[in-house]
Amino acid sequence: MKVPIQVVFRNMERSDFIEAQILEKAGKLDKIYDRITSCRITVEIPHKSHTKGNEHEVTIDIAVPEKKIVIARTASGTERSTDLALAAFKESLEAAKRQLEDYARKRRGHVKVHEEPQPAARITQIFSDEGYGFLETIDGREIYFHSNSVVNDKFDRLSIGTEVTYVESAGTEGPQASTVKVKAKV
Repeated sequence: MKVPIQVVFRNMERSDFIEAQILEKAGKLDKIYDRITSCRITVEIPHKSHTKGNEHEVTIDIAVPEKKIVIARTASGTERSTDLALAAFKESLEAAKRQLEDYARKRRGHVKVHEEPQPAARITQIFSDEGYGFLETIDGREIYFHSNSVVNDKFDRLSIGTEVTYVESAGTEGPQASTVKVKAKV
C-alpha cells in the first residue's frame, strides 16, 4: 500500500505476529482501490476483567477521497488471544473490502442497478400506418403503446399475439406503455 498502515494495540500487549498478519493482509487493500489516503487498524480487548473467555475487537478506519470507511468487528470465546484477534480482524477486513469495492464502483460510475420485474402482456391490436397498438395484460386490461416505446425490436416486425413486457405510465386518455420489450424466445 502506498500509505503506511498504522496498527494500534489497546488494553493488550503488542504482538509482532498479529501485526505482521495485519500488515500483510491489509496491505492488499490498494488492489481494490488505489487512492486510499490513510489506514488505521486498532486491535483491543474492550473489557479486560472477563472471567470466562475473552473478547477482542478490531476496528479498521480507512480514509479515501470524500469518504471515511470505519468497520468494527468483535470475536469472543475461550480461544487463544491471538486467534480471537485474528478472527475479529478477518471479519472486519472482509467487510472493509466490500465497502471499498462498492465505493470504487460508485467512483467509476459502475453502480449496480437491480431491474424491477416487468409485467407481461400480449399484443392484441396493431395499427401500423398510425404507429400505435394495444396490449392486453394478464389481468385483462388494455394498454395503449406507441411505436416509439418499442425498445428491443422494430415496430414493423410486431404481430398480434407477440408476448412483451412493458412499463406502464398514465397517459392523457388512460394507461399507456412507455416501454415495450419483446420477450426473448426460450
